[in-house]
Amino acid sequence: MAERVTNCPNCGAPVRFRWSSAIQTTCEYCRSILIRHDLDVELVGKVSDLPADPSPIQIGAEGIYRNKAFQVIGRIVYEYEAGCWNEWHLIFQDGQSGWLSDAQLNYAVSFLTNPAAPLAAAGYMRMGSQFEWNGARYQVSTITEARYVGVEGELPFEYWDKTVCTFVDLRSYDNRFGTIDYSEQPPLLFLGEYLEFDDLKLKNLKLYEGWY
Repeated sequence: MAERVTNCPNCGAPVRFRWSSAIQTTCEYCRSILIRHDLDVELVGKVSDLPADPSPIQIGAEGIYRNKAFQVIGRIVYEYEAGCWNEWHLIFQDGQSGWLSDAQLNYAVSFLTNPAAPLAAAGYMRMGSQFEWNGARYQVSTITEARYVGVEGELPFEYWDKTVCTFVDLRSYDNRFGTIDYSEQPPLLFLGEYLEFDDLKLKNLKLYEGWY
């Protein structure tokens, strides 16, 4: 990962891009949301204070997934009826981009996938509906209306002006995970698998009082 440093157009503080393909980042000092255009950065908004987060994961955490090392470099926060959840943006040593969903002690790693056919509109989705991608059969397990809360760190796309988003989560009999993100049009498909926290071999985590 080739790191680049520029300056925030709002406060002048140094802004680091850990990943060469990052499109958006957030100034750590003034919380400005910055979009990268080649050599320049554009101020497009500001992040409100994010809610208190009980997750031990944070920007800069590192881990292992299927023998590949990754670093956490960004986050999108959503709020729904059960609380909040994080979508952590991961960058692997080979430059691949992925996501770690962190919701109520449930963890899943997934990757953007191009479906062979257009995805159905959210209004057509029903609990139990089945789909097949890459030779695996998935079933709709939850349909969630979530409120976009905010962003942090580096992302592979512009994502700063959302409101309410629909997500359709899917799972298979062998613990595979999928989600259809209707915050974009056309919707985006992410496929991966559920994991236990310890499977990720995470380090550089947040420390809480009482942890040793």
